[in-house]
Amino acid sequence: MGDGGDDKVVIAPRRLPGEPALAGPGLLLVNPAEAGAGICLAQTAGWRRQRLFHSNLWQNQAGGGWLAGPAVGAPMAVLCLEKLIALGAGPVIVLGWAGALAADLAVGDIVLPTSALSEEGTSRHYPLAEPPLPAEGLLTSLEQALAEAALPVRRGAVWTTDAPYRETMAKVEEYRRAGLCAVEMEYAALATVAAFRGVELVELLLISDLARPDSPWQPAFNHKEFRRRSRAVLELLFHFIGRG
Repeated sequence: MGDGGDDKVVIAPRRLPGEPALAGPGLLLVNPAEAGAGICLAQTAGWRRQRLFHSNLWQNQAGGGWLAGPAVGAPMAVLCLEKLIALGAGPVIVLGWAGALAADLAVGDIVLPTSALSEEGTSRHYPLAEPPLPAEGLLTSLEQALAEAALPVRRGAVWTTDAPYRETMAKVEEYRRAGLCAVEMEYAALATVAAFRGVELVELLLISDLARPDSPWQPAFNHKEFRRRSRAVLELLFHFIGRG
């Protein structure tokens, strides 16, 4: 989809001289924890570091594949995604964290978003005729890989917000009753931009905290079991993109 006439953008994402040409599927790691662990995997595999704003980009020189991050929040995530697409990236697999809304989700469970209720301000600048959909083939392949690794996974709709400190228990309960299973900060915008640019994208969300109407917020970011699950998922995804 392009822009023309008075709608022509001031700055278009593009590959500049000397910048890498990406190929094959890759990982956009939202959170600093996974991004740091991903760097270790890329270094061990002999990947080359490239520039990507104040984030990181690592490229497999041997046969395609790349890894980028961190990129917390919709604006930064989209800034990175736009540049990655301009460099030739795709398909894109995003790894992020989410708070559980659904009562049957536990810390360490995995959600594959299929749609999002957007309360972020980035995606409205990318007009689409229809809501974005995840890449079904890629989603199914990921489900199979996760099942083979005995990692619990489910599909579902999520709530995307720019303001985690303004989430209220009233909204948690309203959106839970509406069938949303988790809350996070990037998916609605990333899915919209990917659809706008014609690139396949799926996101994998690791449940990192619980929001329950009858108890205080329950974060688990620093729990050993959560960190072990995060590492296992990251390694699975790293090998997944390595297979093309």
